[in-house]
Amino acid sequence: MADDDCELLLALLNTRPVKDGVEHDELADDRAARRWSTARGGTGTPHELRLLRRLREHVSQVVLGRAPATVLAAALDGVHQRPHLSDAGLRWELVTEPDRRLAARVVLAWAWVDEHLPGRLRPCGNDECRLFLLDRSKANRARWCSMATCGNRMKARRHYERTRGSAPPGRTSGQ
Repeated sequence: MADDDCELLLALLNTRPVKDGVEHDELADDRAARRWSTARGGTGTPHELRLLRRLREHVSQVVLGRAPATVLAAALDGVHQRPHLSDAGLRWELVTEPDRRLAARVVLAWAWVDEHLPGRLRPCGNDECRLFLLDRSKANRARWCSMATCGNRMKARRHYERTRGSAPPGRTSGQ
């Protein structure tokens, strides 16, 4: 499995970031969704965009444990792989309609991650965040989509709660 397919999987899952408490859906607007798709090798057709939006919801639900993996099967209708042998070795070529290619790559990437990196594709540990992460660390202990944003926020929040709770009763910072 190519790293760019795993990145495609994460990119699709992370198309609904929450910024300042408001969801920003990168696939909601057809023009933006077309840009997102074509930047990743897709066709940007209305049919492809419908497939990607539906697949995003299905993969999210599967990763969160709210739906069985079988909900992803429709994205693989009519898809098969063909072997291609060269001096560099054996490579499998994805064969499908152009509008289904991105969706098929996402499902194949999910299946690869599920088999080879079980439990490492998960939601960010920040309950206010909608993003997912793929933990590639040796210890499998990553909790946030980004240490710079969610990690810092969560650590600062825990620190504030610890220090706020340790002040003697009746004292404020100005006394």
